[in-house]
Amino acid sequence: MSDAELVLRSTRVITPEGTRAASVAVSAGTITAVLPYDAALPSGARLEDLGDDALLPGLVDTHVHVNDPGRTEWEGFWTATRAAAAGGITTLVDMPLNSLPPTTTADHLRTKRRVAADKAHIDVGFWGGALPDNVKDLRPLHEAGVFGFKAFLSPSGVDEFPHLDQDHLARSLAEIAGFDGLLIVHAEDPHHLESAPQRGGPKYADFLASRPRDAEDTAVASVIAQARRLHARVHVLHLSSSDALPLIAAAKAEGVRVTAETCPHYLTLTAEEVPDGASEFKCCPPIREAANQDLLWQALADGTIDCVVTDHSPSTADLKTGDFATAWGGISGLQLSLAAVWTEARARGHGLEDVVRWMSTRTAALVGLDRKGAIEAGRDADFAVLAPDETFTVDPAALQHRNRVTAYAGKTLHGVVKSTWLRGERIVAHGEFTSPRGRLLTRAH
Repeated sequence: MSDAELVLRSTRVITPEGTRAASVAVSAGTITAVLPYDAALPSGARLEDLGDDALLPGLVDTHVHVNDPGRTEWEGFWTATRAAAAGGITTLVDMPLNSLPPTTTADHLRTKRRVAADKAHIDVGFWGGALPDNVKDLRPLHEAGVFGFKAFLSPSGVDEFPHLDQDHLARSLAEIAGFDGLLIVHAEDPHHLESAPQRGGPKYADFLASRPRDAEDTAVASVIAQARRLHARVHVLHLSSSDALPLIAAAKAEGVRVTAETCPHYLTLTAEEVPDGASEFKCCPPIREAANQDLLWQALADGTIDCVVTDHSPSTADLKTGDFATAWGGISGLQLSLAAVWTEARARGHGLEDVVRWMSTRTAALVGLDRKGAIEAGRDADFAVLAPDETFTVDPAALQHRNRVTAYAGKTLHGVVKSTWLRGERIVAHGEFTSPRGRLLTRAH
């Protein structure tokens, strides 16, 4: 421990072995040791005594729409990464769509990286996109360092990112399987969506009926079938239908290489509480009923669902109209995800160890970031310092998101992020930010 530059001491350090009082030694941005709480401070090391505040590994959010460049009025790297840092997130992976150009070629990836380079307050990686006409671009994108490839099985909402039909899905997945890449899928079946009742207007019940569970269930089944046939790696994005859980559980038991995520809004908000006209709650697939939510929590507990990510998908306020049919479908959640999930998790008897597993350890593992996701020697010294018993009421004006439209407005949440650290440097504390310190990550990082 003699080379330690910094020691963070807390009575509640969340480690892979559980929560314990400990001193965490850091040198050159890396955790060098997790030592007893009362270990002697090495000569020259600076002590940060956190008292009873919990020390968590920085969260890793693998599902974020930054929209930069091209739609930076919706969100950008500067604001998105500040919001993430304020919420205890130290790494995010940016989705390939809603930016112009989308990240669907190696050239477009270079454009995205150039824009992000001097704006990232936290570490940032990138997904590539799989489109009907870019199979030839998938391997070059993989070699350029994207963490995998995003595909839609139903219309994405933006013309420049068309969805894959079953033939295109098979061709893209075969190519990706050839280099053992990862395909991440927005799984809603377009035929089920087209046949569902489509009524415009302010009633949430009408919107919910327009995105039925069987659209998700059918699409998940098709993704699993293709993964089984090709022995390919697939990941189901933002699962909201509990009816699909037995399909995923059975596929995992069979050895199909499938993982799944869900999102804070599916775990903490319910259809029953969405007011008519409140399109800040609109997302696709939709927030479903309380009974459905209970089953998602059960699937997290038993491992059928692997992880929790935000699917942060912002827009300008004018696109969040009172008509659920025409409003933009997306929820902004970067800054509030940890507190929202922790609030519901503690009420259901889960501990911070569970939240860390779902929102840091498993997300880091999903994208192969073996230096992230845990407080142990050899990992990056990325931390969130959380006061888990303190509460706050969500004030949209206090958010760092570019557009402060939130489904959590007025809610009282547990868990106040006191500070966030990136590679041993404090990047935000009590609302004060340092200059951008984030790095651009590649799959080989």
